[in-house]
Amino acid sequence: MRVKLYSPDCDHNCAGCASANPDGSCGASGGGIAKCEPNKSTKIKKIIGVVSGKGGVGKSFVTSLLASYLTRVNKKVGILDGDIVGPSIPKVFNIHKAAYGNEDRLIVPAETYSGIKVISTNMMLEHEDDPIIWRGSLVSSLLKQFYTDVAWGELDVLLIDMPPGTSDVTLTAFQSLPLDSIVIVTSPQDLVSLIVKKAINMAKMMNIPILGVVENMSYVLCPKCGEKISIYGKSKLDSFAKETELKALAKLPIKEGVAELVDSGNIEQVDMNEIQPVIDEILKLLGE
Repeated sequence: MRVKLYSPDCDHNCAGCASANPDGSCGASGGGIAKCEPNKSTKIKKIIGVVSGKGGVGKSFVTSLLASYLTRVNKKVGILDGDIVGPSIPKVFNIHKAAYGNEDRLIVPAETYSGIKVISTNMMLEHEDDPIIWRGSLVSSLLKQFYTDVAWGELDVLLIDMPPGTSDVTLTAFQSLPLDSIVIVTSPQDLVSLIVKKAINMAKMMNIPILGVVENMSYVLCPKCGEKISIYGKSKLDSFAKETELKALAKLPIKEGVAELVDSGNIEQVDMNEIQPVIDEILKLLGE
Protein backbone atom coordinates (compact mmCIF):
# COMPACT_ATOMS: atom_id res chain seq x y z
CA MET A 1 0.00 0.00 0.00
CA ARG A 2 1.28 3.46 -0.90
CA VAL A 3 2.42 5.42 2.15
CA LYS A 4 0.88 8.88 2.36
CA LEU A 5 2.80 12.01 3.22
CA TYR A 6 0.73 14.73 4.81
CA SER A 7 1.42 18.41 5.23
CA PRO A 8 1.40 19.69 8.83
CA ASP A 9 -2.09 21.15 8.42
CA CYS A 10 -3.57 18.08 6.67
CA ASP A 11 -6.89 16.88 8.13
CA HIS A 12 -6.44 13.46 6.45
CA ASN A 13 -9.61 14.04 4.43
CA CYS A 14 -8.75 13.75 0.73
CA ALA A 15 -12.20 14.77 -0.48
CA GLY A 16 -11.90 18.23 -2.05
CA CYS A 17 -8.17 18.50 -1.26
CA ALA A 18 -6.14 20.41 -3.86
CA SER A 19 -3.35 17.82 -3.58
CA ALA A 20 -5.62 14.84 -4.27
CA ASN A 21 -5.06 12.77 -7.40
CA PRO A 22 -7.94 12.16 -9.87
CA ASP A 23 -8.50 8.73 -8.34
CA GLY A 24 -8.93 10.30 -4.90
CA SER A 25 -5.55 9.18 -3.56
CA CYS A 26 -3.16 11.55 -1.82
CA GLY A 27 -0.98 13.53 -4.22
CA ALA A 28 1.13 15.13 -1.49
CA SER A 29 3.52 12.15 -1.52
CA GLY A 30 4.65 12.93 -5.04
CA GLY A 31 2.29 10.65 -6.93
CA GLY A 32 0.55 13.64 -8.52
CA ILE A 33 3.77 15.34 -9.68
CA ALA A 34 4.91 14.59 -13.22
CA LYS A 35 8.47 13.35 -13.68
CA CYS A 36 10.84 15.53 -15.68
CA GLU A 37 11.48 14.49 -19.27
CA PRO A 38 15.02 14.53 -20.69
CA ASN A 39 15.85 16.32 -23.93
CA LYS A 40 15.67 14.43 -27.23
CA SER A 41 19.43 13.87 -27.39
CA THR A 42 19.49 12.11 -24.00
CA LYS A 43 18.94 8.39 -23.54
CA ILE A 44 19.69 7.04 -20.05
CA LYS A 45 19.13 3.40 -19.10
CA LYS A 46 19.21 3.78 -15.30
CA ILE A 47 19.30 6.70 -12.88
CA ILE A 48 20.69 6.04 -9.42
CA GLY A 49 20.82 8.53 -6.57
CA VAL A 50 23.51 8.43 -3.89
CA VAL A 51 22.03 9.60 -0.61
CA SER A 52 23.17 10.26 2.97
CA GLY A 53 21.44 11.49 6.08
CA LYS A 54 24.07 14.18 6.68
CA GLY A 55 27.21 15.63 5.17
CA GLY A 56 30.73 14.39 5.80
CA VAL A 57 30.17 10.65 5.42
CA GLY A 58 31.72 10.38 1.95
CA LYS A 59 28.65 10.47 -0.29
CA SER A 60 30.46 12.30 -3.09
CA PHE A 61 33.45 9.98 -2.73
CA VAL A 62 31.21 6.92 -3.13
CA THR A 63 29.44 8.52 -6.12
CA SER A 64 32.75 9.21 -7.85
CA LEU A 65 34.13 5.78 -6.98
CA LEU A 66 31.04 4.08 -8.44
CA ALA A 67 31.39 6.09 -11.64
CA SER A 68 35.08 5.23 -11.94
CA TYR A 69 34.53 1.51 -11.44
CA LEU A 70 31.56 1.41 -13.83
CA THR A 71 33.73 2.88 -16.59
CA ARG A 72 36.25 0.09 -15.93
CA VAL A 73 33.59 -2.40 -17.06
CA ASN A 74 32.91 -0.30 -20.17
CA LYS A 75 29.76 1.45 -19.01
CA LYS A 76 28.88 4.94 -20.17
CA VAL A 77 28.42 6.98 -17.00
CA GLY A 78 27.40 10.50 -16.06
CA ILE A 79 27.40 12.31 -12.71
CA LEU A 80 24.84 14.98 -11.91
CA ASP A 81 26.19 16.91 -8.93
CA GLY A 82 22.94 17.50 -7.08
CA ASP A 83 24.63 19.14 -4.11
CA ILE A 84 23.96 22.51 -5.70
CA VAL A 85 25.25 24.78 -2.92
CA GLY A 86 28.12 22.52 -1.81
CA PRO A 87 29.46 20.93 -5.01
CA SER A 88 32.58 18.77 -4.72
CA ILE A 89 32.46 16.45 -7.74
CA PRO A 90 34.50 18.69 -10.10
CA LYS A 91 37.40 18.85 -7.63
CA VAL A 92 37.78 15.08 -7.27
CA PHE A 93 37.92 14.76 -11.08
CA ASN A 94 40.16 17.82 -11.55
CA ILE A 95 37.53 19.67 -13.61
CA HIS A 96 38.08 23.42 -13.70
CA LYS A 97 36.64 24.54 -17.02
CA ALA A 98 33.29 26.28 -17.33
CA ALA A 99 30.24 24.63 -18.85
CA TYR A 100 28.98 25.96 -22.19
CA GLY A 101 25.95 25.61 -24.42
CA ASN A 102 25.71 23.89 -27.81
CA GLU A 103 23.75 24.82 -30.91
CA ASP A 104 20.62 23.21 -29.45
CA ARG A 105 20.85 25.44 -26.36
CA LEU A 106 21.74 22.48 -24.17
CA ILE A 107 24.46 22.50 -21.53
CA VAL A 108 27.47 20.43 -22.53
CA PRO A 109 28.86 18.42 -19.59
CA ALA A 110 32.57 18.10 -18.94
CA GLU A 111 34.26 14.75 -19.52
CA THR A 112 36.94 13.16 -17.37
CA TYR A 113 39.87 11.36 -18.95
CA SER A 114 38.05 8.02 -18.67
CA GLY A 115 34.92 9.48 -20.29
CA ILE A 116 32.66 10.18 -17.28
CA LYS A 117 30.31 13.08 -18.06
CA VAL A 118 29.94 15.62 -15.24
CA ILE A 119 27.76 18.65 -14.59
CA SER A 120 27.99 20.80 -11.46
CA THR A 121 27.27 24.33 -10.33
CA ASN A 122 31.01 24.90 -9.91
CA MET A 123 31.26 24.74 -13.69
CA MET A 124 28.82 27.65 -14.01
CA LEU A 125 30.50 30.12 -11.65
CA GLU A 126 32.91 32.86 -12.65
CA HIS A 127 35.19 31.81 -9.78
CA GLU A 128 35.15 28.33 -8.26
CA ASP A 129 35.08 29.68 -4.71
CA ASP A 130 32.11 31.99 -5.32
CA PRO A 131 29.27 31.15 -2.90
CA ILE A 132 25.86 30.14 -4.21
CA ILE A 133 23.46 32.30 -2.23
CA TRP A 134 20.14 31.11 -3.55
CA ARG A 135 16.78 30.33 -2.04
CA GLY A 136 15.52 26.75 -2.13
CA SER A 137 13.20 27.24 -5.11
CA LEU A 138 16.08 28.34 -7.36
CA VAL A 139 18.28 25.48 -6.16
CA SER A 140 15.52 22.96 -6.86
CA SER A 141 14.91 24.47 -10.29
CA LEU A 142 18.59 24.15 -11.24
CA LEU A 143 18.65 20.54 -10.09
CA LYS A 144 15.86 19.72 -12.54
CA GLN A 145 17.59 21.71 -15.31
CA PHE A 146 20.73 19.65 -14.82
CA TYR A 147 18.63 16.67 -15.87
CA THR A 148 16.46 18.20 -18.58
CA ASP A 149 18.81 20.76 -20.19
CA VAL A 150 22.13 18.89 -20.27
CA ALA A 151 23.27 17.03 -23.39
CA TRP A 152 23.93 13.73 -21.63
CA GLY A 153 23.74 11.68 -24.81
CA GLU A 154 23.54 7.91 -24.37
CA LEU A 155 24.37 6.70 -20.86
CA ASP A 156 24.12 3.34 -19.17
CA VAL A 157 23.98 4.99 -15.74
CA LEU A 158 23.43 8.53 -14.50
CA LEU A 159 24.56 8.88 -10.89
CA ILE A 160 23.06 11.76 -8.91
CA ASP A 161 25.14 12.96 -5.98
CA MET A 162 22.27 14.09 -3.76
CA PRO A 163 22.45 16.92 -1.25
CA PRO A 164 22.72 15.58 2.30
CA GLY A 165 19.65 15.20 4.48
CA THR A 166 15.96 15.42 3.64
CA SER A 167 15.69 19.02 2.48
CA ASP A 168 13.40 20.41 -0.22
CA VAL A 169 16.10 19.77 -2.85
CA THR A 170 16.15 16.05 -2.02
CA LEU A 171 12.35 16.11 -2.10
CA THR A 172 12.49 17.70 -5.57
CA ALA A 173 14.84 14.97 -6.78
CA PHE A 174 12.65 12.20 -5.38
CA GLN A 175 9.47 13.70 -6.82
CA SER A 176 10.65 15.07 -10.16
CA LEU A 177 13.52 12.88 -11.38
CA PRO A 178 12.80 9.33 -12.64
CA LEU A 179 15.05 7.55 -10.15
CA ASP A 180 15.37 3.80 -10.64
CA SER A 181 17.05 3.26 -7.27
CA ILE A 182 19.22 4.89 -4.61
CA VAL A 183 22.32 3.88 -2.67
CA ILE A 184 22.48 4.93 0.98
CA VAL A 185 25.87 5.98 2.38
CA THR A 186 26.55 5.95 6.11
CA SER A 187 29.46 5.64 8.55
CA PRO A 188 29.97 3.59 11.74
CA GLN A 189 28.89 6.23 14.27
CA ASP A 190 25.55 5.69 16.02
CA LEU A 191 24.44 9.28 15.45
CA VAL A 192 24.97 9.04 11.71
CA SER A 193 23.05 5.76 11.59
CA LEU A 194 20.17 7.43 13.40
CA ILE A 195 20.18 10.37 11.01
CA VAL A 196 20.44 8.21 7.89
CA LYS A 197 17.25 6.41 8.92
CA LYS A 198 15.43 9.64 8.14
CA ALA A 199 16.71 9.51 4.55
CA ILE A 200 15.78 5.82 4.30
CA ASN A 201 12.28 6.45 5.63
CA MET A 202 11.88 9.39 3.25
CA ALA A 203 12.78 7.17 0.29
CA LYS A 204 10.34 4.50 1.43
CA MET A 205 7.56 7.05 1.87
CA MET A 206 8.26 8.35 -1.65
CA ASN A 207 8.28 4.80 -3.09
CA ILE A 208 11.92 5.08 -4.24
CA PRO A 209 13.63 1.64 -4.44
CA ILE A 210 16.76 1.31 -2.30
CA LEU A 211 19.63 -0.75 -3.71
CA GLY A 212 21.29 -1.06 -0.30
CA VAL A 213 23.65 0.55 2.20
CA VAL A 214 27.37 1.34 1.95
CA GLU A 215 29.37 1.97 5.12
CA ASN A 216 32.23 4.36 4.42
CA MET A 217 35.28 4.79 6.68
CA SER A 218 34.46 1.39 8.14
CA TYR A 219 37.99 0.49 9.25
CA VAL A 220 41.71 1.01 8.71
CA LEU A 221 44.07 -1.76 7.69
CA CYS A 222 47.25 -1.87 9.76
CA PRO A 223 50.12 -1.37 7.26
CA LYS A 224 52.33 -3.83 9.19
CA CYS A 225 50.08 -6.76 10.11
CA GLY A 226 46.94 -6.18 8.01
CA GLU A 227 44.65 -6.16 11.05
CA LYS A 228 41.38 -4.23 10.69
CA ILE A 229 41.28 -1.31 13.12
CA SER A 230 37.84 0.19 13.78
CA ILE A 231 38.82 3.75 14.60
CA TYR A 232 35.20 4.95 14.58
CA GLY A 233 33.91 1.97 16.52
CA LYS A 234 32.90 -1.51 15.46
CA SER A 235 30.95 -1.70 12.21
CA LYS A 236 27.20 -1.71 12.66
CA LEU A 237 26.37 -2.15 8.98
CA ASP A 238 25.05 -5.70 9.20
CA SER A 239 22.79 -5.03 12.18
CA PHE A 240 21.71 -1.69 10.70
CA ALA A 241 20.83 -3.33 7.38
CA LYS A 242 18.87 -6.04 9.16
CA GLU A 243 16.99 -3.49 11.24
CA THR A 244 16.06 -1.44 8.18
CA GLU A 245 15.45 -4.52 5.99
CA LEU A 246 18.02 -3.35 3.46
CA LYS A 247 20.97 -5.05 1.81
CA ALA A 248 24.43 -4.43 3.33
CA LEU A 249 26.38 -3.74 0.14
CA ALA A 250 29.93 -2.80 1.15
CA LYS A 251 32.25 -1.74 3.94
CA LEU A 252 34.81 0.71 2.59
CA PRO A 253 38.11 1.12 4.47
CA ILE A 254 40.26 4.19 4.96
CA LYS A 255 43.28 3.51 2.76
CA GLU A 256 46.63 5.23 2.68
CA GLY A 257 47.08 7.43 -0.36
CA VAL A 258 43.38 7.67 -1.27
CA ALA A 259 42.91 11.15 0.22
CA GLU A 260 45.90 12.45 -1.76
CA LEU A 261 44.50 11.06 -5.02
CA VAL A 262 41.08 12.55 -4.34
CA ASP A 263 42.48 15.95 -3.36
CA SER A 264 44.59 16.06 -6.53
CA GLY A 265 41.61 15.22 -8.73
CA ASN A 266 42.75 11.70 -9.55
CA ILE A 267 39.95 9.60 -8.08
CA GLU A 268 39.87 7.51 -11.26
CA GLN A 269 43.21 6.07 -10.11
CA VAL A 270 41.86 4.95 -6.72
CA ASP A 271 41.85 1.20 -6.10
CA MET A 272 38.99 0.31 -3.76
CA ASN A 273 37.84 -3.16 -4.78
CA GLU A 274 35.59 -3.29 -1.72
CA ILE A 275 33.10 -1.27 -3.83
CA GLN A 276 32.63 -4.20 -6.24
CA PRO A 277 29.45 -5.60 -4.60
CA VAL A 278 27.72 -2.28 -5.32
CA ILE A 279 28.89 -2.40 -8.94
CA ASP A 280 27.50 -5.94 -9.20
CA GLU A 281 24.10 -4.76 -7.96
CA ILE A 282 24.07 -1.90 -10.49
CA LEU A 283 24.93 -4.31 -13.29
CA LYS A 284 22.01 -6.50 -12.18
CA LEU A 285 19.80 -3.41 -12.36
CA LEU A 286 21.01 -3.00 -15.94
CA GLY A 287 19.99 -6.58 -16.61
CA GLU A 288 23.53 -7.98 -16.79
